Amino acid sequence: MRKNDLLSTTVYVPHKAYNGYTLFAPKGAEKTWLIDMQGRFVHCWQAPYKPGEHAKLLPNGHLLYAGRVEKGPFTGEFGGMGGVLLELDWNGKEVWRYEDPFMHHDFWRMDNGNTMVLRWEAVPDDIAAKIKGGIRGTERKGVIWGDSFHEIDEDGNIIWEWYGYDHLDPAIDVICPLCHRAEWTHCNSCEVMPDGNIMTASFTLDSILIIDKKTGEITWRWGRGELAHPHNPTLLDNGNILVFDNGLHRPFINQCYSRVMEIEQETGKIVWEYMDKTPCNFFASFISGCQRLPNGNTLICAGPTGHFFEITKDGEIVWEYINPFFYDIPMEKIGFSNLVFRAHRYGSDYPGFRGAELDPKRFESLNRTYGPDAFRF
Repeated sequence: MRKNDLLSTTVYVPHKAYNGYTLFAPKGAEKTWLIDMQGRFVHCWQAPYKPGEHAKLLPNGHLLYAGRVEKGPFTGEFGGMGGVLLELDWNGKEVWRYEDPFMHHDFWRMDNGNTMVLRWEAVPDDIAAKIKGGIRGTERKGVIWGDSFHEIDEDGNIIWEWYGYDHLDPAIDVICPLCHRAEWTHCNSCEVMPDGNIMTASFTLDSILIIDKKTGEITWRWGRGELAHPHNPTLLDNGNILVFDNGLHRPFINQCYSRVMEIEQETGKIVWEYMDKTPCNFFASFISGCQRLPNGNTLICAGPTGHFFEITKDGEIVWEYINPFFYDIPMEKIGFSNLVFRAHRYGSDYPGFRGAELDPKRFESLNRTYGPDAFRF
């Protein structure tokens, strides 16, 4: 299929793409959408909250959805605000809920049924006084906020907790000089690795961090001087780490650009990267993510423009989609936008689709407006 044959799906090369369904939650609405490779809507979940910031499809067919509570403690101040985590069945019925006004950005459903959540925590004054970097005088009401992780069980009990200020080093973990000092780390991702350790990305420290769950110590830091406000690091099957390098405040370079990188953990060597041949053509200054697919391709979400595209190892775009839904997003002072925090691809054989109805005819009117037959004469 040639470029521009479709509306929202602008490129699709079936024999090179990893075929399946793509899940995304537009920032300004309470709906999470599932589309097929042609860009046709095949399922939708309605939630009582706008996303804070995204949703994941579980193997049992339920949607784990982070919602944004509009009157949270940092309303309109901190990006990524959440406050509630919902599990919805395939038909949208709520089967589980957890509330914490300090939750933000990301979460992880663990193999034991527990859930790891990322949350804000105030840094004690004596530690905050030692934190370096950032723009002087920009603390939030004199307070610097850091990050913590809570592991919660099915009943909402906290069974493990980690507080960043106990393990970060003010001499090493220095805030970007162009960022405010209201947040020390502004972590934006949460992945529980197979060994139980936790991986996250710190926006303000330009770093990927791996936390030893048993000791709480940070056992791996990478990115200072290389990454620029990253998002969404994930562990690959080969032990390497994939990360979205946003490129905002990139040091010593006049040109702003984004890239997706694969890093070898043992050596810190960049073994693969994708960036546009004209670097500034691919620049997503905030949010965004990347997913390595089973066929070796990589799905990229350039969040600020709602742009999803799948590339081969050689950088060929074999699938591309533009989120068609635009909303006014006043709380972050973004305005009218189609932004999406992160997109997820699931193969056609994913267990969560077992017995599910994935019929685009259910959304016939919407697909006539935004799908592959839109504006054909």
